[in-house]
Amino acid sequence: MKGVLGSIAVILLIIIAFGMFYYSSYNKLIKLDEQVKAAWSNVDVQLKRRADLIPNLVNTVKGYAQHEKELFEHIADARAKLMGAKTPKDEIKASNQLEGALSRLLVIVEKYPELKANEEFTRLMDNLEGTENRIAVARKRYNDAVTIYNSTIRSIPYNFIASRMGLKPMPYFKVEGTKYKEPPKVNFNMDNSSSFILRFGYAA
Repeated sequence: MKGVLGSIAVILLIIIAFGMFYYSSYNKLIKLDEQVKAAWSNVDVQLKRRADLIPNLVNTVKGYAQHEKELFEHIADARAKLMGAKTPKDEIKASNQLEGALSRLLVIVEKYPELKANEEFTRLMDNLEGTENRIAVARKRYNDAVTIYNSTIRSIPYNFIASRMGLKPMPYFKVEGTKYKEPPKVNFNMDNSSSFILRFGYAA
């Protein structure tokens, strides 16, 4: 009788220990999932902020480079995809397309000194530079959160619990078509000779 009771006690202890571990692991995975969602929310806010600057920027450039119709259409298409994206993966893809289009737009701007002296354009570029810096910070925080989350849900024994919860790996916010890891930076300065310098590129 004592042997039976001892066996039952051991089984109960195992069940209790497993239940406590499952509960603890479940809460940990929920916390990591929420951290990724919160980090992405911050990225999303900044990407939408950049997208809100695009129409006025394009309209200003159009006044000087109306013949760049194809590029303007490309920018409008990429912006529409960004605003309509339903998942981080789709939004990241659209953001990369928009960054490429903006890079081309700002190369064109170099051909128009009078545009670079335009006060409205200068104001928009200042806002864009600030937005790009915010995106850089939000993107890094998101990728850091994803690294912890993805590695955890793929590790034993969390992978078993994560699969039961329906948790799946989240995409990293990587810049396509470049070896660099940082998002585009906009430098908008005046040198000693008061000439206008504009650079939109990827920093190592």
